Amino acid sequence: MTTKKIINDGANAVDEMLEGILAAHPGHLRAVDGSPRSIVAVNGPRPGKVGLVIGGGSGHEPTFLGYVGKGLADAAAVGNVFASPPPDPIVECAKAVSGGAGVLFMYGNYAGDVMNFDMAAELLEMDDIGARTVLTTDDVASAPRDQRQKRRGVAGNVFIFKAAGAACDRMMSLDECVRVARHANDRTYTMGVALSPCSLPQTRKPNFEIGENEMEIGMGIHGEPGVARGELQTADAITDQLMDRILDEMGGKAGDRVAVLVNGLGSTPLMELYIMMRHVKTRLDQAGLVIHTSLVGNYCTSLEMAGASVTLMHLDDELQALIDHPCDCAMFRSG
Repeated sequence: MTTKKIINDGANAVDEMLEGILAAHPGHLRAVDGSPRSIVAVNGPRPGKVGLVIGGGSGHEPTFLGYVGKGLADAAAVGNVFASPPPDPIVECAKAVSGGAGVLFMYGNYAGDVMNFDMAAELLEMDDIGARTVLTTDDVASAPRDQRQKRRGVAGNVFIFKAAGAACDRMMSLDECVRVARHANDRTYTMGVALSPCSLPQTRKPNFEIGENEMEIGMGIHGEPGVARGELQTADAITDQLMDRILDEMGGKAGDRVAVLVNGLGSTPLMELYIMMRHVKTRLDQAGLVIHTSLVGNYCTSLEMAGASVTLMHLDDELQALIDHPCDCAMFRSG
C-alpha cells in the first residue's frame, strides 16, 4: 500500500519545500548564496553576538526552520527527510551568522547529526570560527535516567532553543550561552505516543507497522521503538502515562512553575491535543505546579504520523525570563 501526498517528485520534496518557505517568509528567512540548504534569519545575526545554528532532518516542520528569526535561532542547516544535514550547509550557516563572538550548535542527539556537526566545527577552526555544541536530550523514554546523555532530542527542542536563543539575543558570552542551553536542556522533559506511522516522500510506504487498535508509548519522531505497545486507551489514560513518567523525572514542589507543550506529530487534530491539554492541567493542578506558559499544536512533527507528545520545562527565574524574551520567527512569535 502506498500513501497519498501532495508532492511532485519525492526526491525533490525538501528543496521544493524550501523554495515555498522562502517565498512565504521573505521578511524572516533567506538562503545563503550557493548553499540552498543553509537558511539564515534576515534579522538577528549581528556583530558581537553569539550565532545560534540549529538543524537536522526535514519532516519535522516547523522544527527546525520555523524557529529561525530575531530572538531565537540565527540559522538552520537542512537535511533530507529524517537525515542529518551534511557538514557543508552547517559550515555555511555558521559563517553567515558569525559575529565574532563564536557560534553555538544545537540539535537533537542523533548519531548522524553529531558526526556532521562535529565535522563542521573542525572545518570552521580553519577559518578561526569557534563552535561549541549543546545536544538536546529531552526524550525521557529513550534511555534510563542515569544515561540521560544517550537520550534523543524531540519536541522539547522548542523550549530549549527558545531559552538559548534568548541568551544569544541578550548578547551573553559564548560560555554563558552554552551554560544556559545546558541548563534549559537539563530541566526539559518530553514523552510521546504514536498511533499510526508516517511515510517518506520517496517511498510513500509506512515506515513502521502498528495494529488498528494499538498505540505505542515513547516512540521516537523517526519511528524509533518506544517503551510499551498496547491497546489504544482514552485521552486521559494516555496523558496519565505520559505525565506519570515526566513528573517522576522532573520532581518539583508545589508552587513551582512550568512551561507546557502539547505537541502534535503531524496528523492529530487540535481537538485531540486540547483534550490532552485539559488533563495535563488537571495533573499539574493536583501536583501544585503552576503553568506559566503553554503551547498546543504542531511544533515538532513527524510528517503525517498520528500521535502526540507532552513536554514540561521546569522553570526557574532565569529560564522564565528567557522563555518570555521576545522572538519573531517565520513560524513562531512571542513577546
